[in-house]
Amino acid sequence: MNVSLQNIDKVSALLTVKLEKADYQEQVDKSLKTFRQKANVPGFRPGMVPMGLVKKMYGKAVKAEEINKILSEKVYGYIKENQVNILGEPLPNEDKQPEIDFDTMDEFDFLFDIALAPEFKAELSDKDTVDYYTIDVTDEMVDQQVKSYTQRAGKYDKVDEYQDKDMLKGLIAELDEEGNTKEGGIQVEGAVLMPAYMKNDDQKAIFNGCKVNDVLVFNPNTAYDGHETEIASLLKIEKEAVANYTGNFSFQVEEVTRFVEAELSQEIFDQVYGEGAVKTEEEFRAKIKESIAEQFVADSDYKFLLDVRDFLMNKIGKLEFPEALLKRIMLLNHQDKGADFVEENYEKSIEELTWHLIKEQLVKENEIKVEQEDIVNIAREATKAQFAQYGMLNVPEDLLNNYAQEMLKKKESVEGLVNRAVEAKLATALKAKTTLNNKTVSMEEFNKMFQ
Repeated sequence: MNVSLQNIDKVSALLTVKLEKADYQEQVDKSLKTFRQKANVPGFRPGMVPMGLVKKMYGKAVKAEEINKILSEKVYGYIKENQVNILGEPLPNEDKQPEIDFDTMDEFDFLFDIALAPEFKAELSDKDTVDYYTIDVTDEMVDQQVKSYTQRAGKYDKVDEYQDKDMLKGLIAELDEEGNTKEGGIQVEGAVLMPAYMKNDDQKAIFNGCKVNDVLVFNPNTAYDGHETEIASLLKIEKEAVANYTGNFSFQVEEVTRFVEAELSQEIFDQVYGEGAVKTEEEFRAKIKESIAEQFVADSDYKFLLDVRDFLMNKIGKLEFPEALLKRIMLLNHQDKGADFVEENYEKSIEELTWHLIKEQLVKENEIKVEQEDIVNIAREATKAQFAQYGMLNVPEDLLNNYAQEMLKKKESVEGLVNRAVEAKLATALKAKTTLNNKTVSMEEFNKMFQ
């Protein structure tokens, strides 16, 4: 057996594998013996089929299969052993590959086209200046977060008179054309109304200042602008039947409840940050500001890596790639989309490939390694961020660990977490290596950078 690599140019090569009968015959014979033991041929007991018949029935297929196994093993073994930096997969050569006949040939030459990664150097130092954007945490952001905590700790109190955004509970009854309760008509006990969410202002106004035991007349179809889902939910009917109920209904008020936001207290401080961790409103607000700032670091690092990408791609310039070969690889990977798709997306894929190669160099140069502990920590941080969206900052450790472990059970989740762990470590390393042009921007300004 002989494996050799011939460079065609700087970014493509021809890999040749020469196989002789001695390279594969022993494995072919072993496979044929296994076939003989399992073969179910009429007229022969299992394991007693003549080898000549087994070879006649299965010889060609077994020979082809074993040669392909050896071929794959030797091709990738050579690439790994000789550290050939290839792009995509080796492809059978379309011009020089000799015709293969497994029936008559014992010696074979297999030729593969290899796309080679271009040679370049991705370097960053303190002589390189890259923008780093810190999102300003405003008092308004802190106020909104405080409000979300006080609202979450709030409660509904019964009150005597309706005000905007209060909730009403009572009896709904369908009325006839004379305004009397319709015999056999719709009646809904314990119906809940929030007039503030009605779409018609005149209908909303009907409930202003109403009290317990008041009987009001309104029109659900008008109040909700004919929206089937809301009307069907209120009247407890199917959406298809809504069009049949365009008349008035009465509503007898049985209860008026008002949401009352909680006052900031030690109880809320303890719920959010743990018992005794915060004791004053000033400390509470400072902690919230710190928590929001921490959440923004990931966004800032993401933008930083995008800017590093642009900086290095401009610095390195346009790289040479084996276009025809890469388009063959793309077409092979997107056979269902065809050649037009490849042509339309080739330049974009080269841009992504260039950044991938640059990032690979940066990861290697900065000795970025991701351990299992890093993946678990990223999963925990992702879980904490999810809970934080609902104002839950003091999540128990066992709950965080359980959610993280569930994420780690899914292959696609693990791949995403590994990538996030790599990028987090890479951002940290590159921030220390480059000169940062620190800029503080508003959330609005930051978001506009992605438009």
